[in-house]
Amino acid sequence: MTEDKGILIKNIFYMLSYAFQELRQNNYVEIGQEEFENIHDLYAEILAKGIAYPLKQGLHKEYITYHESLTAAKGKLDINGTIRNKMKRNRQLSCYYDELSENCLFNQVIKTTLVALIKTRNVKKERKSKLKQLLLFFDNVDVIEAKNIKWTLFRFDRNTRTYRMLLYICYFVMQSLLLTTDEGTIKMKEFTDEHINRLYEKFILEYYRRHYPELRPTASQINWNVNKEMSNINVLPIMQTDVVLHFHNRRLIIDAKYYGKTMQTNHDKKTIHSSNLYQIQSYVLNLDADHQGNVDGMLLYARTQEEVIPHDKVVTKDGNVLYFRTLNLNQAFRNIEKQLRDIIKHYM
Repeated sequence: MTEDKGILIKNIFYMLSYAFQELRQNNYVEIGQEEFENIHDLYAEILAKGIAYPLKQGLHKEYITYHESLTAAKGKLDINGTIRNKMKRNRQLSCYYDELSENCLFNQVIKTTLVALIKTRNVKKERKSKLKQLLLFFDNVDVIEAKNIKWTLFRFDRNTRTYRMLLYICYFVMQSLLLTTDEGTIKMKEFTDEHINRLYEKFILEYYRRHYPELRPTASQINWNVNKEMSNINVLPIMQTDVVLHFHNRRLIIDAKYYGKTMQTNHDKKTIHSSNLYQIQSYVLNLDADHQGNVDGMLLYARTQEEVIPHDKVVTKDGNVLYFRTLNLNQAFRNIEKQLRDIIKHYM
C-alpha cells in the first residue's frame, strides 16, 4: 500500500523534510521520488542515507565512566572497593576512570533501531541489506532495551546536531514496537495518532516559516487574561500554541489536530470535540485581552476517511472568528500546499 491511515507515505517524508532541514540535502532528494509500501520502509531508507553522514566524520564519542579492578592506579581510586579486594586477597586496585567511547547513548539508540528494522517484516530485503552493512560500523556499540530509553533527556549541541533528525526517526520506530516473537522477528504497530500528531503540528509551523516569514509564524505561549495580583497563576495550565500568524491588523492561531476521528457524536449529532473547541476559544479570548475582535482561531484537523468532516466557522460577539477546517494528507503534496495557502489567502 502507499498510504497509512489516510496519509500518503510520500507525504510523511515531505512533512519530515519541513520539520528537519537535513532532509532537503542532496543525499535525501531521491527519497521523495520513490514509492514506499509502508512507513517503516520509509524510516529504513531515511536512516540508511542519514547515518552515512556521521560515519564520514566518525561516530560521536563521549566520556564513559568505568569501574574496574586494575593492577595499577588509573583515574580515581575507589578506597572501599580496594579494601574489599584486599579482604578477598586480591591485590588489584579498584578504580573509577573515564574513557572516550563510541558506546554512548546516541549510538546505542541508533544501533537498537537498526536491529529492530532488520528484524521486522515491513522492510524490504534490499533495505535490510543496507542496514546490515551499517551495523558493521557499530561493533563497539551495545544494543539496549527500547523501553528504557529516556527520550526527554536527549540534548543536542554543535557536535551532535547531525543526530537530532536521526533520533527523531528512531523515536518513531521504537515507539511503534509491539513485541518480539519467539522466532525473533519484531512486529510493528501501524502509524498511530500519537506518532504523527507532533510531526503534523511541526510541519504546519515550519511550512509557514519557510514560505511566509513575513507573517512571523511562531509557536508562542499565551498569557492568561487574569488579575495577576489577585490570582495564583501557578495553578493555571500553560497555553502553548502550535502556530500563530501575524497579519497587518489580525492574528490567527492555528491549533493542529490529528485524530482517528475528527468529530464526536452527541445525541446522534456530529459535533466538534468539546475539549478542542474550549481550547481554541480560550487561546483566542485570552490573546484578545482588550476585546478588539482582531484575533481568530482555527482547528486544523488532518482529514480522515470519515464521511462528515469539519468545515465551518462561528463568530464571537467581539468579532473573533473560530474556523474548523481539515487538511487532506492523502493527496499530491502540491495540493496540500494549496490548501495551506488558501487558509491565509483572505487575510493577505
